Amino acid sequence: RRPWRRRGARQRRPGQGAPARRMEREGKDADELAESKHDGQAADRGREGKDGEAAAEDEVIVRFLIQPEGFPHFMSLARSSTVDELKRMVADDLQLPPSAMLLSGAGLESHSNLLHLEAGKQYEVNLSVSRTGSAMGGNRLHSASAGSSSVIDVVVHFEDEDVPSKTFQVELVWEQNAERKPYLGGYRHKMSGIEYYHAATQRFSDKLRLAERGGPTKLTRETQTAIVQSRTSQTKRESGTQMARPDLYLDTSKDRELSPRPYFDSEQLFALREQCTLTIQRYWRGCVARGRATDLRRERTERIEAQERLRAQREREEKEQHQREVERRMNPKSASDFEVLYNELENWRQHETTRIKSDADLTPEMRREQLEELLHKETKLLQTIDKLKLTANSNNREKRINKVLAMMAAPKKWQMADGDIALVHTPFTTRAKELLELFHGLKATGTSVDERLDVLLHVKWTAKEFDCDLTRDLVDLIDREADLLNRGRSEKAMVGLRKRICTLFLQFIETPDFNPEAERFQQAPPELLDRPQIAPK
Repeated sequence: RRPWRRRGARQRRPGQGAPARRMEREGKDADELAESKHDGQAADRGREGKDGEAAAEDEVIVRFLIQPEGFPHFMSLARSSTVDELKRMVADDLQLPPSAMLLSGAGLESHSNLLHLEAGKQYEVNLSVSRTGSAMGGNRLHSASAGSSSVIDVVVHFEDEDVPSKTFQVELVWEQNAERKPYLGGYRHKMSGIEYYHAATQRFSDKLRLAERGGPTKLTRETQTAIVQSRTSQTKRESGTQMARPDLYLDTSKDRELSPRPYFDSEQLFALREQCTLTIQRYWRGCVARGRATDLRRERTERIEAQERLRAQREREEKEQHQREVERRMNPKSASDFEVLYNELENWRQHETTRIKSDADLTPEMRREQLEELLHKETKLLQTIDKLKLTANSNNREKRINKVLAMMAAPKKWQMADGDIALVHTPFTTRAKELLELFHGLKATGTSVDERLDVLLHVKWTAKEFDCDLTRDLVDLIDREADLLNRGRSEKAMVGLRKRICTLFLQFIETPDFNPEAERFQQAPPELLDRPQIAPK
């Protein structure tokens, strides 16, 4: 905080007391000094030679009044000088920027030089100094804000009247705190009634910033050490020593002799410390080495286990691949599987043919017999492949039919507003699901007679809802199987009949007129399909 004046000091108002008188005295001194300077310059000009007098006759004397202070400044100028040269000369004398000066008077506003003035006369010109930042070129007072800087002109007057006043440029830096300054109180003078307020310094010092952040580190030995005091006390038991003398008997039966041990110097202490340090280092290095060895053993064990797992996984994959290849050849299902069988058969035939033809020990008749035998084996293998193809086609057809029927009966997936998926059953999917269950009932084997008759009855009621050739044929076949069941015929005798019933019911399911959900799985438009068996009659 800024040190304040002592209590009871009287505050002077602006324009009163010694400062005002000093300002008036300084203004008068400046006028007298300027006039004396002008007189001295006139005397110097009078002492010049004839050439100087001729030049003086072509000069004018200009008295500049600096506004708003009113300080005079005299200069002798040639009539051929321009207004810009006049500004530059004044700027050199007064240390002011030419762009900040405004001249008025003596006709300078309407002329660009001094030729309109008469030589040897004195003229008065008002010199105004602009205080704006643009006119001062950044060297005068600017509008200040927090953290900004400005420059002002300070006129210094000396006590010696012979020394002219000097103008200095002072840079001001404002550092404004974000918070409003608190009210610190004050007092009022009883006589004059002037109020004095306590205030804080404008500059925010580094010590205050450090205090706000918590101050310097205080956890030092001096602050943590307790202050102790020495006190004397009288013990309850007193003791003393007594030396032997001729007139005194001392009991020495319980005395003990104590001898000092060897002195333990600094070198021995250093050696002990070194030995203890080496011992600690030895144990610590042993601990680190054992830990490192344990880590290495663990890494080796993990690496070996990882290699074993990888080897076992590779063997398992190879075994599964071998089993898949064997299964692929034993029970082929796709076209690629049959392609592999045909390629291997062809490679085997070519290899055997080459072997038979390259054998020189065979006679032409023996070679022909072996070729015929080879052809017979190839024919058998081709027949086996064709049987496997028929079995695969049947199985694939069954899987494809079940997949399509399951897709028909699957519920619709609707996406809700919150992003969840809702499963919705429509009347069409419900109808498809009922037909799917009836189809599975017809395909089931090992059922009792009553269960079979119940399934046939439900299928018959479903088909009789529509009157066409397809439904009439289906109802006739169902009645025939029910009659055979009532007569006690075996299942083997009705295998063909049941296949015909399943085929007709599958056609019934795949017809969009009977199952609307089947329309999504039609490969051709309904108008292009000619189905006379479903036309009503």
